[in-house]
Amino acid sequence: MRIEHVIDGKHVGSAETFPTVDPWTREPWAEVALGGRAEADAAIAAARRAFDEGPWPQMGYAERGALLHRLADLVEEHAEELALLDTRDMGKPITAMLTKDVPRTALNFRFFADHARLSAAEAFPMDSGHHAYTRYEPAGVVVAIAPWNFPLMLESWKIAPALAWGNTVVLKPAEQSPASATRLAELALEAGFPPGVLNVVHGFGPDAVGEFLTTSPDVDRITFTGESNTGRAISAAAARNLTPVSLELGGKGANLVFADADLDRAVEWSIKAIYTNAGQVCLAGSRLYVERPIYDEFLARFVAAAEAMVVGDPQDPATQIGPLASEEHYEKVTGYLDRLPQDGGKILTGGRGEGWTVRPTVIVDAPLDARVCREEIFGPVVVVHPFEGEDEGIALANDTPYGLNAMLFTENLRRAHRVAAALRAGTVWVNCFFVRDLRAPFGGVGDSGVGREGGDYSKEFFTEPKAVVMEI
Repeated sequence: MRIEHVIDGKHVGSAETFPTVDPWTREPWAEVALGGRAEADAAIAAARRAFDEGPWPQMGYAERGALLHRLADLVEEHAEELALLDTRDMGKPITAMLTKDVPRTALNFRFFADHARLSAAEAFPMDSGHHAYTRYEPAGVVVAIAPWNFPLMLESWKIAPALAWGNTVVLKPAEQSPASATRLAELALEAGFPPGVLNVVHGFGPDAVGEFLTTSPDVDRITFTGESNTGRAISAAAARNLTPVSLELGGKGANLVFADADLDRAVEWSIKAIYTNAGQVCLAGSRLYVERPIYDEFLARFVAAAEAMVVGDPQDPATQIGPLASEEHYEKVTGYLDRLPQDGGKILTGGRGEGWTVRPTVIVDAPLDARVCREEIFGPVVVVHPFEGEDEGIALANDTPYGLNAMLFTENLRRAHRVAAALRAGTVWVNCFFVRDLRAPFGGVGDSGVGREGGDYSKEFFTEPKAVVMEI
């Protein structure tokens, strides 16, 4: 199979290719066109023409929204095909793709199509005989760089609001997971999108297509989800042209379980918080703090639940945890486990599995300054510590350079509000995990990113708000 770029409504190849590897079989399953400066420039030029000359920005919200809804229809119609592409590219269990990622992808397009149409602007009556109001004009050409852990879904999270507000897009998927991006662009053309509105280019980051996209003066917005150091590099590149950036970066999420929590629910949600997608989630609750009175009982239940999870072939509907996305990432994750004798800590359960799989892993007795406690592992590995009282729990949770999200479990309503307010994080889940309202802000503080997206926050990023002042 050959995966090509989609530029200006056409399939475009490159002189060179690179393989995409199925992490379960550990064999290449497709060849991908390797983009460079020429492809980056061509995609930006196509998006620029489609914005400056084409009909997309001039369409009404209802007309653009109808096309976005049609794309959502096609995503649902091709659910099995799209699910298999991400499963083959990065090892996500097919059941998770069919029940979560693909439906959420369609929902993203539908939500932002409707949100743009229904969104309000402001009016400011003035005492001076003047009247002021706002307009939200599309920003222009958007470069969207998506990660490999939720390829299809996070591609849609970026491009849906950009398109709904009248921008044109150049999407660069992660090199580990290129397939669904090309198929999504093909479906957009089938839905009736004009050429150049959604372009896809494949390739790598530094000194390659990613760098060429983010340093172009013809780009008006850059949205990126990925690792924190890459975000710093993109921010520095964008600064040369004063290009606004939205960066959703890494995390080291804290999960606080208080003694008054519903233990059954706390265990269930805490398992999901760390082992969903084999832990390859920036929101993962990888630092688990349990109040001392229930520590032993909670830990016993948690370990039993972790050991009951099904690890294996991601195309098997029963599989809950598939392989890690690449050999490089497998070596990174297992490297943390290999260093435990030097860093400190004990594995209660888990460790290396078949091929590139890592079994659900629970670590205890690790020093708080150990690398497994400080660094983003991005795998199915949780570090568990006891804590004494609310103040210590909050201090432990906030002791990190990251600030993407946190969780807490308690049946005390006052404590829930107090602790949620005290946690330094962009999202706090109380007695749940990964429950989203697309109107709410999403993003992090510290090393977890810059800016927020979702609802009106996406509107403000993907538009140029304009004040109009009239004399009456």
